[in-house]
Formats: sequence, C-alpha cells, structure tokens
Amino acid sequence: MKHKQHRFSGLIKPLAGSIDIGIIMAAMAIYPLQITQWYLFVAYCLFCWLFIAVKTGFYNVQRHMSVLNLVRLVMVQMAFYALVLAAFIGFFSQPEVSRLALTQYFFTCFVLVFGFKIVTHYLLLKYRAIFKGNMRVIVVIGKNKKMNQLIKIFNNRLDFGYEVRKQFNSRAEGFSLDECFKYIAEHKIDKIYFSVSELSNNQINRLVNFADNNLIELKFIPDHMEVFSKKLKYEYYDFIPVLSMREIPLDEPINMIIKRVFDIVFSLIVIVFLLSWLTPIIAILIKLDSKGPVFFKQSRNGFTRSEFNCYKFRSMTVNENANIEQATKNDIRITKVGRFLRKTSIDELPQFFNVILGDMSVAGPRPHMISHTNMYAKKVDKFMVRHLVKPGITGLAQVSGFRGEIETDKDIINRVRFDIFYVENWSLLMDLKIVIQTTINAIRGEEKAY
Repeated sequence: MKHKQHRFSGLIKPLAGSIDIGIIMAAMAIYPLQITQWYLFVAYCLFCWLFIAVKTGFYNVQRHMSVLNLVRLVMVQMAFYALVLAAFIGFFSQPEVSRLALTQYFFTCFVLVFGFKIVTHYLLLKYRAIFKGNMRVIVVIGKNKKMNQLIKIFNNRLDFGYEVRKQFNSRAEGFSLDECFKYIAEHKIDKIYFSVSELSNNQINRLVNFADNNLIELKFIPDHMEVFSKKLKYEYYDFIPVLSMREIPLDEPINMIIKRVFDIVFSLIVIVFLLSWLTPIIAILIKLDSKGPVFFKQSRNGFTRSEFNCYKFRSMTVNENANIEQATKNDIRITKVGRFLRKTSIDELPQFFNVILGDMSVAGPRPHMISHTNMYAKKVDKFMVRHLVKPGITGLAQVSGFRGEIETDKDIINRVRFDIFYVENWSLLMDLKIVIQTTINAIRGEEKAY
C-alpha cells in the first residue's frame, strides 16, 4: 500500500524537534547559570520552546522552502526564545542568575540549532537529488505556460524530491477525468497538481472529492491569487504560487508529539491503575460465562488505511461472522457478561495497548472493520478523510450521539461529518473534552451501547 512507500518520512520532523530539544537541554549543563530552581527552569524552557515553535511553524519546513526562508524561521524562533530566557529572571524572581552565562547559553543554542537546521535541510536536499530518496510521485493536470514552468522546476530541482509521472492535457480533445483517476489509482500517486483555469467547477469538485476519498494530497495553481480565500495555504515553488486545499493540525510535528505524549501518559495510567487488577477479574467472568478466549482480535483500518489488530475483551460467543456482521440490538451472539461489558464500554479497554503500540490514539475516528471500510469508502463521500489521523478508542462522533450500530445511511454520514471536523480542527483541549464526555456517558449508560 502507498503508506508503506514513505514509512519513515513522518519521523523526520519529530526527530529534528527531539534533537533541538536535546540541544537546548544539554547546553544548560555547560555554563554556570546559577539557577536555584532547575526543574522549573527546564520545564519553563521546554514549554516556551515548543509553544514558540507551534506559533512560528518552526518544524513545518517543506522540501521546497528556500534557504532564506529557513534562516528567517530560525531567526524568529531564536529571537522569541531569547525573550523568554530574559523574562525568566524577572518573572520567577531569580536575581542571582548569571547574565553572562545565560547569554553564553543562548548563543550556544543559537549556533547549534542554526547549524543543525541548515545541515539537515542541506543533507535532505542532497539525499533526494543524488539517491532519489524521500521522493513523492506526482501527476500534473493542465498544460499551459505556468504548469510547464512548474514541471521544469520539478525536473531541474531534483532536491525538491518530486517525480512527475505524467502530465494530462485537460484541454485536449477526449480528455477525461475518469482516465486521470484510473491512472492515479493504478500508479499510487502521492500528489496531484492542477490548473484552476483549465477545469470547470464541476471537474474541480470531482477532483477534490477523488483526492479526499483516496487520501491523495491536492495542490492547485491559481491564475490570480487575490480571488481566493485567505484561509487557503499559499506556498511558493521558486516563483510559482501553489495553494493547498486542506491543512491538518496533526500534520504539524509539535502537535503530533503533544498528542502522542498525551496518549502514552493517559494509556499508562489506565493500564497501571485500572487494567492491572480489572483484567484478571474480567478474564474469570468471561471464562465462566462462555467458551473461548478472553481477548477478541479483529483486523481494522487505521492511519492511511493501514491494517492493524484491534483488541477487545470478548463479549460474544465464538462465531464465524464476527469479522463481517456488526453487533445489533438483542444480538443472540452477545453473552451475558458481554452485554455488561459492552453497556459500560469496558470491552474497549484493551485498546489502550493498541495506543501504546502506536496503532491508535485515545481520541480519534473509530476504526471500522475491513469489510465496512471497503463498503463505506464507495458509498459515503469523503469517508477516507477520517483515515488521515490515527483511529481512537473514542471519538467526537461517538460522544455526539453516533456510536454503535449503523442502522441508516444518516448514521454513517453524520459520523463521517464529525470525524472530518475532528481531523481538520484537532486540539488537545478537544481530546480532553472527548475523554471526559466518554467517561460520563459510560457511567450514565448509552442507548446504543449494545
């Protein structure tokens, strides 16, 4: 599958962020700062660094970014970091802090972070240009002066890491978007670039829907930038303006780290303080109630539609249709103990191990069975957008009244609507609200928890 072609690409930005944090933490030990509250200082610096990075987009370095913009990004990040270092003395009443040592510490951080940022960017450019690594396969729809210039840039700037697989002439006689879609699907294309001026509104809508439903990034080349909404993301590939249709908060490395830390910490708390003693009790009850294993394992679709084994406490009798048929109200397959487990959502608790393994998050779109994903991907528009983030043990759709059995098309359409809203508007606060509401619903009991 396509997600395996770049399985390590997503680690580049988090790794770069971790090294930067390591630099600013390690540099503290070099100089006699005379800090009396070291833990406070370390936590303060770490929080401020990450907060500034989020606001400045410090780790959102695109492969086509110029060195000048990269230098500007470092300057802005370090300028704000200098301010927060100076503010620490007065804000926390630390008059004994050595100003000279603090200045030396800052310039050490500046030189090391700046050097690492530039060297890493340079090495990645050379890696793409020489070894053809970290490449993205693209197609271009449109044939005009601007599109030809874009292709020339891609061909000349091998360090950008884009391979133009095919250019479609949308003004040619017999042009068909269906043929484009077929080619894109067969050749596992990563990105589509298209010219707005050469496609009708209907064709653009079809292209947007196709990209969403197949998890392909869509970029479009405008004729006049001023006619577009300011909410769209503008980028420059040399001198060619390119716009992105959708920004996903969890594509940002800092947001990914924040969510992952929350997932791990929360899951460990549940595993250590709840599952450690509850699991043996549940296991005994399940074994006494019916024959079969304690845990139920089912293949489901996760991030970028990758398959993983989702774990639950077994709540049904062992049957051949477990991976095909969703549980329904008064389902005869559900055991007596299983009915209690499902009503209280205790059957879902083993999925915290899925979170630790990295297959799931605490909050996110609920993963579907493979057969259901295949069915709804064809039936529900933009269904695949929900796979742009990791699936969750609970989700916004579930706490909004759309959990459990899908009885009508309206149920799945509304579920997808909430899932897409979550994908496009994620925040840690939203995750916390979802977790709290899920806990409240589990205590109260839900109508569709069966």
